[in-house]
Amino acid sequence: MVQTLWVPPTEYERLNRDQRERLVASGVDPDVLAALHVARVIEGLPAWWHEQGNLLLLEDGVRLPEPVVALLLTYRSSDALVVVSTGLVDDLVLLVEGNGATLFIGPETYLHAGEVYCGGGSSVVFNGTVSATGRVVVDARNGGSIVVAPDQLWAANVYIATDDMHRLEDLETGVRLNTFGGRILLGRHVWLGRDVVVAGDVEIGDGSVVGIGSLVRGQKVAPNTAVAGTPARVIREGIRWSLEDTP
Repeated sequence: MVQTLWVPPTEYERLNRDQRERLVASGVDPDVLAALHVARVIEGLPAWWHEQGNLLLLEDGVRLPEPVVALLLTYRSSDALVVVSTGLVDDLVLLVEGNGATLFIGPETYLHAGEVYCGGGSSVVFNGTVSATGRVVVDARNGGSIVVAPDQLWAANVYIATDDMHRLEDLETGVRLNTFGGRILLGRHVWLGRDVVVAGDVEIGDGSVVGIGSLVRGQKVAPNTAVAGTPARVIREGIRWSLEDTP
């Protein structure tokens, strides 16, 4: 039986004003935050975690399996703020590294067999109601940010990253060519097909669809638009999608 990390409510410490402001500044919807009852985990974490100013906060009743906690402690971090308000984390990898990472996993967020990495000065925010069928990777680093609005449907193998993790530069000038610390924003009710890659500075509007195997890189997708291809191009505008599979 997998052991879980949980602290009785008497050992919780509620969010303070600075923590709330930091979360909102990172892209957490104030209404989503106001509806939560999260509190700081004190016991069950190593001394260095607390000494470095890191905070792990869980929604009341949420328990993190020991393997999830062990992976969270893989890298050294400081001033990390990690909030988990969903219980659907049994097979989720959460990683923070460096100084000042902000990671928010909102309610009803289901990332089956997923991996979320947040580097120093970066932020990853799931505002809730995300359903991903498997092996999703979400990666923010170099001060980048990923903000995901509620009501998402992602197929398997979606990859979302602010950076390429390596430098690509012009041979003559030495100028960096690929994104460093990108900003990614996914609007409400977005459907990402299987094997979709979203990278760099990207904004995907409300109600949009990205087709199977597409690459959205450094692009802005208008609301209610279907795009597909590598790189992605507009297939159709003025669309609406639903979870119903009806004629």
